[in-house]
Amino acid sequence: MASHSQRPRSERLVVGITGRIGSGKTTVGRHLESIYGFQYLRYSAVLADWQVQDSDLQKVGWEVMAGGLQAELNERLIRQIKSDSDVVVDGLRHPLDFEALSNKFSRSFQLIYIESPSQLRFERLRAKGKYSDFASFQGADWHPVEQQIDLLRAKAALVMSNETSLSALYARADEAISLFRKEGQL
Repeated sequence: MASHSQRPRSERLVVGITGRIGSGKTTVGRHLESIYGFQYLRYSAVLADWQVQDSDLQKVGWEVMAGGLQAELNERLIRQIKSDSDVVVDGLRHPLDFEALSNKFSRSFQLIYIESPSQLRFERLRAKGKYSDFASFQGADWHPVEQQIDLLRAKAALVMSNETSLSALYARADEAISLFRKEGQL
């Protein structure tokens, strides 16, 4: 069998990660990149490269969504996906993101929804210096660009809870990859 980085396109794994801000999406994505050699992509990085005039990515993301440009954002992200590697995509926020990746990669695509209580998510982000108070966190968490995320939960192949330790989150991510490979015979 080919190594993870040299899998034929029909055998590779494309994992999307979604969840509310601070739920652990980036942590899981970076884990898959470092442990399994996945190509790591973030919707926010694609958005920032495309719409560089404003540093408020939530505002820009909402302008893209409300302006009917979500399909263009997805095309830009998909163009960055390497054809010869497993891929993890961090930050799906809209059902159109799911549809674009699912249509493009069919059975190779799996979505993980990560959930975590809002107070815990706030505490994690505050520790990283991102929000000084719960009200500012709630404002970001309930920004219009974030409102479609919960619709993706029902589309997820796996819902992961992130309420305990980092090692437990990594173990759940490892189990997910094992499960996806086994189910898809990848």
